[in-house]
Amino acid sequence: MTAPTFSHELSVASALAREAGALLLAHLRAGFTVEHKTSADDPVTIADREASALIMTALAAAFPADGLLSEEETDDRARLGHDRVWIVDPIDGTKEFSTGLPDYCVSIGLAVGGEPVLGVVYAPETDELFSGVVGQGVTLNGQPAPMPGSGPDWRVAVSDTEHGRELHRTSLPGMKPSGSIALKLARIAAGQVDATFTMSPRSEWDIAAGHALLRAAGGDLRRRDGRPVRYNQPRPHIEQGLIGGTPAALAWLEGQLRGHRLPVAHLGLTSGDPAWTLLPESDRTALDGHPGVNVRHANGEVLALLVVNPGTRQVERAEGDAFHLDRLTRDVTRALGTVQS
Repeated sequence: MTAPTFSHELSVASALAREAGALLLAHLRAGFTVEHKTSADDPVTIADREASALIMTALAAAFPADGLLSEEETDDRARLGHDRVWIVDPIDGTKEFSTGLPDYCVSIGLAVGGEPVLGVVYAPETDELFSGVVGQGVTLNGQPAPMPGSGPDWRVAVSDTEHGRELHRTSLPGMKPSGSIALKLARIAAGQVDATFTMSPRSEWDIAAGHALLRAAGGDLRRRDGRPVRYNQPRPHIEQGLIGGTPAALAWLEGQLRGHRLPVAHLGLTSGDPAWTLLPESDRTALDGHPGVNVRHANGEVLALLVVNPGTRQVERAEGDAFHLDRLTRDVTRALGTVQS
């Protein structure tokens, strides 16, 4: 059987990304009001919603048999019955967009059978269109993207928020803070940086397109505990931090994260997760089956534990280092909404 080329899909997604990017620039010129969903770390604007509507309407018309998932739309769980699902973030990096910084993008990805196979990421401010299909390579504005770097001076794209709050205190080499994770992944795929990681969880729409681009360039993205990321899940949120890059850079970065004891959050921890074994035996017994166990850990040590009732958002237990507990609480708030002490 001949493998699909996805040429029509790539053409449609690329045109939509540019059209949505033009809409975003128009909103920047006209001005807009910034709202917040769960916290000050989670802004949304009318531009997010209009760009999402534009993209989703066009994708539904062009590919009526496919499922759809967007950060800014009510989740239509009929997508779970589809093998092909478009996963969209109309503005990845809304904080940067809303504060006048250029590091945001339009992100459109296609997953087939849970695997990211096609990605389009468009940065309106710099007019950079990254596009690619797994097995077919990556282009930047229609031209073959440069090959990824070969080290040894690896460049690590990190979250500007995580850098400002925490990473600036470390001696991890090669850090380059920036906003959108989709754009980070696209830049790795285009040889502009080499690797990335997060301490906090992300959602499918943040990473699907960038992950496809990274795979198209010969790299990969996975959970910090080494397990793969699968898409079109019932709850489209990756419960822990991520790490990605080209193979050599990825291997180097994993060693650096261990050496610098850089933590990672894991939300909704279960007995099937590797980090479950880090809990004391008494907690493993008491908390087994609880749907709201959240930890922040590094190098085999639990730094903070937050147990929350997901229905009432009531905190049942909060233990650990105050610094790490504060950051874990921020992650849980982003996922659930404000929690009640």
